Amino acid sequence: MTSIPISNNRISSLDLVKGLAMIIMALDHTRDYVHAQAFLFDPADPTQTTLAIFFTRWVTHFCAPAFSLLAGMSAFMVGKRKPKNELSGFLLKRGIWLVIIELTLVNFGWLFDFSYGTLLLQVIWSLGISMIALAGLVYLPRNILLVFSLILIFGHNLLDTISLDESIVWALFHQLNIFNLSDSLMLVVGYPIIPWVAVMSLGYCLGSFYDRSVDPVKRRETFNFIGISAIVLFVILRGSNVYGDPIAFEQFGSFSKNLVSFLNPTKYPPSLLFLLMTLGGTLLLLANSEKWKGKAVDFICTFGRVPFFFYIIHIYLIHLIAIGLAAMTGYSWEKNMVMAAWGIIENPLPGYGFPLWVVYLVWISVILLLYPICKKFDRYKMGNKDKWWLSYF
Repeated sequence: MTSIPISNNRISSLDLVKGLAMIIMALDHTRDYVHAQAFLFDPADPTQTTLAIFFTRWVTHFCAPAFSLLAGMSAFMVGKRKPKNELSGFLLKRGIWLVIIELTLVNFGWLFDFSYGTLLLQVIWSLGISMIALAGLVYLPRNILLVFSLILIFGHNLLDTISLDESIVWALFHQLNIFNLSDSLMLVVGYPIIPWVAVMSLGYCLGSFYDRSVDPVKRRETFNFIGISAIVLFVILRGSNVYGDPIAFEQFGSFSKNLVSFLNPTKYPPSLLFLLMTLGGTLLLLANSEKWKGKAVDFICTFGRVPFFFYIIHIYLIHLIAIGLAAMTGYSWEKNMVMAAWGIIENPLPGYGFPLWVVYLVWISVILLLYPICKKFDRYKMGNKDKWWLSYF
């Protein structure tokens, strides 16, 4: 979900996977604002959810890992055209920009709170901080950076036993937490730095497979091998509960509940099992979508070419639609409505919400409404490559 340019000859499979992740992400955000059950229970709770609700949530798990991995790949491709110091400066500036945008424009879009009483550190923050870190990591030899990435991804769950509930610093690094900084200011750390920074640096290492000297067949075979291996390892570790997730897989005596428990590794922060499941699937899609063509592919790629632009406007549009739906059903909107959906505060609008089919209807409407806008912005970007500021969008 970054505005890092890939190349003059864009690789359509990267745009396709990024665009698909953006579209699926919009489904999750629509559910946050519209779905009645989103305000009552966790959609991944085996004891309360249904398979329809769970898989509506589960499919969106792939989005954030895909964004981070693809951002790392894109950074590598930028580095093919820039000296190391220019690449580092490029990543540093983009990272700082994303953090600022998260704390301002994105936070306001989520909450419509002019007082900025809640600071949300979510996926844009994560991408920004990871880019800032990658600005320094790019100076490491590629093999050492790969080892660093794998150690952090595979080993970070060893830190799960450390619980420092009062430490903001520790929360920023590795613990989902909420802090009341004052009577009027709350900090929500949803995306700790570890292991997201390692996902982006892994993407940077894998970006070398998109070098023109690499045979596409070799790239496909390698990504298929890594993707399948990751998913097989996920199944083995999840089924055995040996290592890789702070919340163990449980048997509930029901196939559907067992399935939900099995496919619901920890996301905040993403456990090893969560990353094996999601990155494995992402790499399989990257491996096998390079030759996909057609109108549907072009449609999806449009969103993948303007991901940051889409991200910003889709939040505002969904939020405004939710306000309209609340008004139509007799409710007065509250600025912290979505916070209740995340279980952070008590639901300010008891009784508000719609069935799952309405969520899908609103989601499809949002995508169709934003497509022509994104297409026009994409054309504008392509026709104005001399405008430096467009790279920030």
